[in-house]
Amino acid sequence: MEQLLNRMRVDVNENVYLKDPFSSDLGKEIIEKSIQVMSTLGLESFTFKKLAVEVGSTEAAIYRYFENKHKLLLFLNLWYWGYLELNLVMGTANLTDPKHKLHIALQILIDGPIGKQNEFVNPVHLRQMLIEESFKAIMTKEVERDFKNGYFSSYLKIGERIAEIIYELNPTYKFPKTLASTIMESSLLQPYYAKHIPVLTEMTASGTERLEFYKELVFNVISTK
Repeated sequence: MEQLLNRMRVDVNENVYLKDPFSSDLGKEIIEKSIQVMSTLGLESFTFKKLAVEVGSTEAAIYRYFENKHKLLLFLNLWYWGYLELNLVMGTANLTDPKHKLHIALQILIDGPIGKQNEFVNPVHLRQMLIEESFKAIMTKEVERDFKNGYFSSYLKIGERIAEIIYELNPTYKFPKTLASTIMESSLLQPYYAKHIPVLTEMTASGTERLEFYKELVFNVISTK
């Protein structure tokens, strides 16, 4: 399965970018270096001028691929969630037990994708960057417009899949979508807290206790007992 995931390409809404970055070597380099530079500088200090230096190209060349740095971060964010969905689909393909499927879903969300390598984007490096920056891609004044334009399709798909598994496990539970989106957001927020504001959590930045916490939380919440 990991070999298949290594070759998988995630389709991001074409309106997020001006030119498909995976259609050229320069575009691929822009994606790779943008993850590195955003990880180092953060979105606030990140500029296409600084990215161009790392890529060895020009600002103008980068603007041919993305309208602005927000669209670039949004692309990376949506690629990540789309890749997680592929991991979830493949990881649960032959399973019939919804409890087992939910275990897999939680593991993918909390510990990261099963496939640690990909020909298009390094999912491990991307996750590390998004722990720091992901919420800046969605929590903007333009979020409703972006939603209407269909930008968040890959984010919505994985949320719907997880909600369906929760419903399958307990059809009487009233809030499967709310629970699914809460876990998704928290899966990146808790490691951020652990690293930067540890007083808010008992978790450690690299510990295994997060998965145990979420399993206990989710299965207790949707218990039919």
